[in-house]
Order: sequence, then structure tokens, then C-alpha cells
Amino acid sequence: MGGPGPGGMARFGLMPGSVKVNVGGGLPPRFPRFAQTRAHVYIAEQLRREITLGLLLSGDALPPERELAAMFGVARATVQEAVQLLQSEGLVETRRGRGGGTFVMGLPGDAMSRQRLISEVQRNRDLIDEAVTYRMEIEPAAAALAAIARTSDDLARLDQILDRAAKTEDDTLFTSLDTQFHVAVARASHNRFFAEAVEPVRLVLRDAIQLLPESSLWQQRSLREHARIFAALDAGDAQAARKAVLAHVGHTARSLRALLKAL
Repeated sequence: MGGPGPGGMARFGLMPGSVKVNVGGGLPPRFPRFAQTRAHVYIAEQLRREITLGLLLSGDALPPERELAAMFGVARATVQEAVQLLQSEGLVETRRGRGGGTFVMGLPGDAMSRQRLISEVQRNRDLIDEAVTYRMEIEPAAAALAAIARTSDDLARLDQILDRAAKTEDDTLFTSLDTQFHVAVARASHNRFFAEAVEPVRLVLRDAIQLLPESSLWQQRSLREHARIFAALDAGDAQAARKAVLAHVGHTARSLRALLKAL
């Protein structure tokens, strides 16, 4: 998957073809063109986001059609259309019979896929650079608030993610758990704006992050930095949480900008 979809872009005023209207000679306001999304397309977009972020992994089962229909407040036929759309993209498959259901197939990892990632990163170079800058401001602030607002359930969730990440040797699962950790920190702030800000940034950065060389040393450093963030949240130390996240995302920012320069 490439850059953010129209819905995510509109949230940040990035809708292609935005209409500029100059009123009273001041700065022209920007009004994005209205784009009405059909229900099944919207549902497919939400599920695609979970798969792209690594929150749903290869082999994971989607909730049953009846549950998805209830979640989105639509008919089962609409859910079926959404699933068919994801099947056409090779993201899910439906299995019949006992133990059947709809299962995530994951994202392709072959040479052609890597070349596609490189092309997408080159095309979205400016957007990725802006996302890196935005992340450097948003995530430390979210962590500082989370140190104050977090609950015991939040800490338990983060501890569980850290434990799973420390035990896995699967790169795909580790990347998924990395995303889950950052999303969970933002949600622990109990501020909907921080919580909603982190996911679209991860979507924009995902292709570039996939191109970074992976190694056990990188994973160990990431685990140590996540542990420092967790310790600050557990201690309720907002300043330490902000500092720990800033150091962590700063390392990634330097790697991503070096990648952008090299492409």
C-alpha cells in the first residue's frame, strides 16, 4: 500500500484538488472537494489500514461477517462487498468449511514488492519528510500526557506488547508489535487527538520503515528504548517520558532521512 488514502489526506488538508477561495483579500481558506465514499469502500479502507499497519498479521482471522456488520452498522452484503475488494487486492482470502472464515494473507515481500516500495517512497518523499517532523513533535507530547493519564490497564497492555516483542524472532511480528506499542502509548494519553494522530503518521512512514535494514542490533536497541519509555510511564514521569520518546523517534528520523537522501 502506498501513501494515505483520500480520507486520511483530507484529515490533514491534503486532499488532491483542494479548492482555494480568496475572501476579503486575506489568506485563502482551503475547502477540500467533497468525496462521498461508498460504505463497502470505507469498510475495506479501515480493514486495509489495520493490515498495512501490521495490527492484523498474515494468518489472522477477520471478525465474522455478522460482527463486522454490527460494528459498522451496515448489512452483511455490504461487508461481503468490502471483503471481495480486499480479496481482489490479495490482502485476504476466504476459506470454506470447518474452521473457515476470512483470513489475512499479509503484504507481498518479493523483489517486485520492494521495488514498488522504493517507487512509492520516492514519489512521497516530501510527505514522508513532513511526517517525520510531525512525529518528532506529536509522539513525545503524547507520551508526556500518557505518563500522567495512563491507567493500570494501559500499563498492562504495554507490558504485554514488550514481552511479546522480546520473545519473537519474526521480523514481521516485531514490526507489528512496534506499531502496537506506539499506538498504545498514544491511546494511554486518553486524548482522542493524540490517539488519532499517531496512526496516519505510521501509515505514511510504513513503506519507508520497511526499506530500512533490519538486524538483531536494531531490534535490541528498539527494545531498550521502548523499555525506557515504559519505565517513565510506569513512574508517572512526564518529563522522562517525553525525553525517552524524543530520543527513540529521533533515531528513526535520522535513519529515514538518510534513506530519503540515498534514494
